[in-house]
Amino acid sequence: MERPIRRSSVRHCDGLIIAARSEIHRVRTTYGVLPEKVAQIANPVDVACWRPIERSVARARFQIPQDARVVAWHGHPQVWTKGLDVLLDAWDLVCAEHPDRNLLLLMVGNGRNTADFRQRVEGDPRVRWVDRYVHDQSELWAYLCTADVYALPSRHEGFAVAPLEAMACGLPVVAADASGVADLLTGGEADGGFIVPREDPAALAAALLRVLDDEGLARELGTRARRRAEEEYSLEVVGGRLRRFIFPDQVSRGCQLKRSSRILPRYRIVRCVRQDRDGYSTG
Repeated sequence: MERPIRRSSVRHCDGLIIAARSEIHRVRTTYGVLPEKVAQIANPVDVACWRPIERSVARARFQIPQDARVVAWHGHPQVWTKGLDVLLDAWDLVCAEHPDRNLLLLMVGNGRNTADFRQRVEGDPRVRWVDRYVHDQSELWAYLCTADVYALPSRHEGFAVAPLEAMACGLPVVAADASGVADLLTGGEADGGFIVPREDPAALAAALLRVLDDEGLARELGTRARRRAEEEYSLEVVGGRLRRFIFPDQVSRGCQLKRSSRILPRYRIVRCVRQDRDGYSTG
């Protein structure tokens, strides 16, 4: 029953809110949705909570050496989907380039079916895996603030919130070109990061080394990433976009829903956050 219900609800709702541009194209093509019924509105980030702090303070909290160069990743360690095998292969290349340098790959999060991943990282002094779900947002924020750069090696994403949190913390991002990533870093370096091909450890390693080897570039990219988060993804900015889409009578331009004498009860908004592995949107 899910497929016919999904198709009917998508085609007959008053509007669709979709985060990723690639997903908008897929939904319109699959369901025949009119362009005026779709708004590209991304997931927000609370830039007041996710913000830069002194790296030395964050590192002291977790006993990370001040002279280390740190690459961070956080999320559920679904090895294939999140490209963690690619990240570890790239990390081997980074470490081979600087065998005498203090380098650390910091990975935060846990999940199911991680036995192979655990076997690969255990005993590696240049990888620290915080193997638990971090419920405390302030702790996760502090972990991110220990890093010099954030890595997103995913093969598949909907709209990736994890790198957005890192950007709000002032981290440059090196990301694989999974769906939704191009929306985050539309301007590439100008928006605070580098996009590399998926499943390419050499390209990922080269981009990470470019940031790790140039502290001035890392600082500048981090500043741009934070500005991008503030200007495009803050609660205020995203909330304004939602308001203009849901209440079109209050605005004179933009993507609008049809008018109605009844305001909220009339509308049925379907939030298409991501595309799952079978090609269906979650709403």
